[in-house]
Amino acid sequence: MEYWTALSIGLIGSLHCLGMCGPIAFALPLDRSSQFSIFSGSLLYNIGRLITYFLLGVIFGLLGYGFFLAGFQRWISIGVGVIMILSVLLPQISKKRNFHFPAFSLWLGKVKGELGKQLGRKSNANMLAIGLLNGLLPCGLVYMGLAGATATATAVSGGVFMLFFGLGTLPLMLAVAIFGNQIKTKLMSKARRLIPAFIILIGSLFILRGMNLGVPYLSPKMDNKTEVVNCH
Repeated sequence: MEYWTALSIGLIGSLHCLGMCGPIAFALPLDRSSQFSIFSGSLLYNIGRLITYFLLGVIFGLLGYGFFLAGFQRWISIGVGVIMILSVLLPQISKKRNFHFPAFSLWLGKVKGELGKQLGRKSNANMLAIGLLNGLLPCGLVYMGLAGATATATAVSGGVFMLFFGLGTLPLMLAVAIFGNQIKTKLMSKARRLIPAFIILIGSLFILRGMNLGVPYLSPKMDNKTEVVNCH
């Protein structure tokens, strides 16, 4: 999958980020003594998010490489696309089912607890730490990005895919951290209506990619006996 897809997922999907990461961005303990300190603190926070996204991409890219060696890469790409489309067409499924994983809940509680501590301290190091922790919070948009990283089937490509995803979220999240409530929430609410159509489009691209039709960039041939499709 082209890296521009990852960038697009982050850029358009960042409207969704306001629901999860917006409150954290609003609550950042920024040093507001000058415009430079506000910008630098906000940038450090976002750099922290990007570092976490990159590392997660490396891990999921390695996972995808395992699928590639097993000959499942095509089906993983198709499966990712189908799940994306179903998440839009059948949202009631995820709303009605609650899945509980005690170990995950315990780990998530520790992440949130540490995040709460960091939000109470003012320093550049804390801004970076908040971003690193923020990147670990569960988010449907991040899951979509990680699915794409898995489909790249290499550690480096997976990491770069998630880095481009993070860069896509950067403009809006940086603006939220700097300008806070000045961001027009009504406008964002209207723009978020585009997200379902965008998710269906990206899901369709994943399905086409997995169908191995031999169409350059859109559905290139994937040969497990030679090498993984180049994603850049």
